[in-house]
Amino acid sequence: MLQAFLLATLNSCAFMFGDDGLFPNRSDDYLEAKSMPQMEIPSQLDSYTLDQLYVVPPRFSSLAAFEEVPMPEPIETRRREGVIIQSLNARQWIVIDATPAQVWPLVRDYWTDLEIILDYEDPSLGLMDTSWVEVGSNEEKRHKYRITIEPGLHSGYSEIYVTHIENLTTDAVPLVISWPAQSVSSDLERQVLTSVSQYLADRNDVYQASSASLLAGSIEAESKANIVENDNGEPILELKLEYGRAWVQIRQALERADVIITDSDRDQAVFNVEFSGIIDEDDQPGLFARWFGGDDDGLSDLKAFNVYLLRVNEVINVVTEPQDSFVDSGQISQDLLQVIDENLS
Repeated sequence: MLQAFLLATLNSCAFMFGDDGLFPNRSDDYLEAKSMPQMEIPSQLDSYTLDQLYVVPPRFSSLAAFEEVPMPEPIETRRREGVIIQSLNARQWIVIDATPAQVWPLVRDYWTDLEIILDYEDPSLGLMDTSWVEVGSNEEKRHKYRITIEPGLHSGYSEIYVTHIENLTTDAVPLVISWPAQSVSSDLERQVLTSVSQYLADRNDVYQASSASLLAGSIEAESKANIVENDNGEPILELKLEYGRAWVQIRQALERADVIITDSDRDQAVFNVEFSGIIDEDDQPGLFARWFGGDDDGLSDLKAFNVYLLRVNEVINVVTEPQDSFVDSGQISQDLLQVIDENLS
């Protein structure tokens, strides 16, 4: 009787959990997974909204069974999902991790939901102007807003600016608008920025390619921060920012990356820093090796560098130079430039 029971139990387990059972063990099936070729878009169609949503990291390109479950990698430091309002001096703006083409139709929906007509819109330039509206119970003044959508510091980000103007309702409606560099009322500008940011944060379709605007896709695709080569073929970080914001961004990036700032001179546009280069991510947890390698030995590898901010026409060129000559100075100088770029926000 016992033997019959055990035989029935084993057969039942095989039926339920065996390779051919109802619930087979598929824990190692990923080892046999195959890579599919990347989708190709016909040349006559747009493809700027096609993204790699699930990119396989390089370290997993070779499939092998894990001996133990690996710890998750830290999230990229500059990636902060969501909608953020940033400010510098008297200027404030929204930063969102979505492309201008994705942001444009949502901001337009915002005004539609408020039943406010747009007097002017140009998706290719990222501009939309509202009609004249009244704010609250104040009937003495009329108000008008301009929304400007620009590429962010890095690819896949956008910046949204609001400019406010007003005039008396007793005056004639201006036929030609001369938009100032700064809003007439910073409070009303802030109110609209806050309202737009909350609206975008509540939209679940902000990252969907189907909601992107084809016309707004022509907004300058290149981000405001790009590593390029100068005339001598040397890498530099090009920032399409005014000097005050560029200075603050570079300082914050150095601090965020734990690069030691030994001195700085804003008038001379230079940071003096100490940096040891990027270590192999297979050797240390985390992406960058500023100087925090885990013991005191890393301190002996610190090298002194100058980080210059050079104004060239309408852009700021960030250049890194070692203070002394040493082996691999060029490579470590490039590493410092990369660390700065990756930590901009």
